[in-house]
Amino acid sequence: MANQKQPDQIEVRGGNVHNLKNINVNIPLNKFVAISGPSGSGKSSLAMGILYAEGSRRYLEALSTYTRRRIGQTRRSKVRAVKHIPSAIALRQRPNVPSERSTVGSMSEIFNVVRLIFSRLGSPVCPNGHRIQPSLAIAQAMDEPGKDMGMIKCPVCGAKFMAKSAEDFAFNAGGACPKCQGTGVVRELDPYQIIEDENKTIDQGTVAPWHLPGRNFMKTIAATLGVRTDVPFKDLSKHEKEIVLHGEKKQYSVNFHTSTGRVFHANKALYENAYASVYDSLKKAKSERAIKRINQFFHFSTCPVCHGSRLNPKLLKQLVAGKNIAEVSNLTLGELTNWEKATKQQLPENMNRMAKILFENLNENLKPLLELGLDYLTLSRSGNTLSTGELQRIQLAKTLRTETTGVLYVLDEPSVGLHPDNVKGLIHIFRALIAQGNSLVVVDHEVSIINAADWVIEIGPGSGDAGGRVIAQGTPQALAHDQHSLIGPFISGQANILHRKVQSKPNSAMTKMHVNDYFNLHNVDVSIPNNQITAVTGFSGAGKTSLILDSLVPAIKASHHHQKLPKQVSSLKTTIKNVVSVDAKPVGKNERSTLATYTTIMDHLRRMFAKLPAAKANHEGAAYFSYNNKQGACPHCGGLGTIHLDVQYLPDIEETCPYCHGNRFNDEVQKIKWHGYSIVDLLKLSVKDAIPVFKDVPVIDHQLKILDEIGLNYLHLGESTPSLSGGEAQRLKLVKHLNKQQANSLFVFDEPSVGLHPKDVQTLIGVINKLKQKGATIIIITHDLDLMTNADNLIDLGPKGGQAGGKIMASGKPLDLIKHPNSLTLKYLNQHCRKFGIIK
Repeated sequence: MANQKQPDQIEVRGGNVHNLKNINVNIPLNKFVAISGPSGSGKSSLAMGILYAEGSRRYLEALSTYTRRRIGQTRRSKVRAVKHIPSAIALRQRPNVPSERSTVGSMSEIFNVVRLIFSRLGSPVCPNGHRIQPSLAIAQAMDEPGKDMGMIKCPVCGAKFMAKSAEDFAFNAGGACPKCQGTGVVRELDPYQIIEDENKTIDQGTVAPWHLPGRNFMKTIAATLGVRTDVPFKDLSKHEKEIVLHGEKKQYSVNFHTSTGRVFHANKALYENAYASVYDSLKKAKSERAIKRINQFFHFSTCPVCHGSRLNPKLLKQLVAGKNIAEVSNLTLGELTNWEKATKQQLPENMNRMAKILFENLNENLKPLLELGLDYLTLSRSGNTLSTGELQRIQLAKTLRTETTGVLYVLDEPSVGLHPDNVKGLIHIFRALIAQGNSLVVVDHEVSIINAADWVIEIGPGSGDAGGRVIAQGTPQALAHDQHSLIGPFISGQANILHRKVQSKPNSAMTKMHVNDYFNLHNVDVSIPNNQITAVTGFSGAGKTSLILDSLVPAIKASHHHQKLPKQVSSLKTTIKNVVSVDAKPVGKNERSTLATYTTIMDHLRRMFAKLPAAKANHEGAAYFSYNNKQGACPHCGGLGTIHLDVQYLPDIEETCPYCHGNRFNDEVQKIKWHGYSIVDLLKLSVKDAIPVFKDVPVIDHQLKILDEIGLNYLHLGESTPSLSGGEAQRLKLVKHLNKQQANSLFVFDEPSVGLHPKDVQTLIGVINKLKQKGATIIIITHDLDLMTNADNLIDLGPKGGQAGGKIMASGKPLDLIKHPNSLTLKYLNQHCRKFGIIK
């Protein structure tokens, strides 16, 4: 029988996920394929909603029904056919934030190998204090059968003792510090946070813990106990203060007076003093939000027993190459190679083979992390302090080292948080994946990544309903000359990326700050010109977040409220009073949040419909015109528009509600019409289509026009906000700020180009310029070269990340700085401006 030709492409036919318009597309196998297109065009619908969903689902279908039920499965995609798809692995844009117990070492699994190295190659100390040199006998102790398993003998004094296993060095298990239980920090109640202001009275709310849920009546019990609640706290007697802060926790008989004058008597009202209120609230807190609120009463300090190493100090006696495990944990990833060399030099010859195998294992984990530019991270760095880009690169490196073959990797925005110089390492990793015999699909907007792809598929031409089609496909070189391509002009350098400068107010003041010592920042002075756009740039870990989000933002907030500056900030001079942080996190808490409810459009619609004669005749008030109230919601789906069916042994099925057909409202509400439109009809309108409809309703018309100006006119009024892309969410958050003057406001954008096509970045620059026209001061923390080009001012931190960062490499006007580039950021910006003809 003749050999059949192996398929060389995935065939997608009739793709209808989200806004995809019945697309047919072929994705080459064993190639690096980039998917490009505007924000909200349908790129992730193709990559995640079809390719990953079908690739993972079909793999799971090969498992038993019992196993499938336990794993939890992806729903079947809305696609007619997908042929020749391999098993798929996905890396999503925003990894989950790790717990306080995670470190770079544990997340990358390098620390697992380090623990094994200390167990097998370490130099222990016997109970009598004699240091024993590493040997095969120590390494093999854990493999000894019978009662002597794990026992080693001191060659000096003959004492027998138990060797340390790899598990003994685990700070999340037996090796944890007894004081902090392996977290490296201790939590202590901060007395300065208990009383908000000693000049205020208890009646005025000066006892902060009594604002916690369920404790608002404590002041009444305190008054019953003889505490004066109507005099400043500083004037209370020592006995009264003792009752408030440390009074006995017991039940009392108390009369409670309501605002209407009524009196309620309670025989067993439990009194909790200010300190007990915090501790008891912490025991009962379950949500992350509640814990965060309670944590404000504590200050966290390095554990005095383990000094932040997380490990039992007894473990630090064992050494490898003269270092204990805490010292090795504090090495950067880039320094581990020197430790490896020192270890191998000091071992006896008969241990070389074991050392070679152990360090090969370590280097397999380490290599992709170094190639992705994470050499500055230490193994001991807490996982919850990492940026999104750092988390994603660790996740990516962990996936890559498995060296699988025949797998489809689907990556969503892997360039998040990457400096242009790190993108080169990322592309090298992509090539290694393909060389291993895998296929790769990358959703990204980074032009250098798209330009490095073997094949590019463009989805568009617009966003939402205006997207969902394949508008161009081919090699990057072919797209550079394709008139239908949106990314082509950015590949070729023909796009116009430089915006006209918006003039700032004359004689604008400066915001000046000095940071003493904070992570890698040491005696740093920074000046931010008011009413201008400042780009803060530099490698991941260079100190951008430490400088702006951890120092400047809290310092301005503290200054405005006449509170103490953060301890690392020694001075601040500013006229700014209000700070607005704009990130790309999803908008709205759940699927009930829509564009209309997030803005005030829905409130105006409800009141408008309630005033109609037909509504008044039926006694239907504003509550009837909300799908979140039972009066207006469809009784079958509860106003969700969908119903979920639990099909045992198969994934849950989500279906459009068969009664309201996804409209969310009950039939009676839908009969009320305004100018021929029901409230359902209006929510189905896009912003663009709604503008002429509401031209005579100023309160709605004004908001619609702002949505139109910031490039969101394709969204429907009833569109679910949690489903919006990061870029869409970011712009939507600015709607309320564009309504008014912002002369004393600072807007801080943290990586605002995440999820944005280069064309969308141009729209964002226009929105930022509108804020500047309103008098705002803008700071953009970014790696995006287009945003840097259009900034008025640039502050570059470096030269690299971690301990190799923290210095201000350059400060001034971007186009002046690139004439003599003295940092990697400026060199890339220089090349970028030359490519687009901004400088010669």
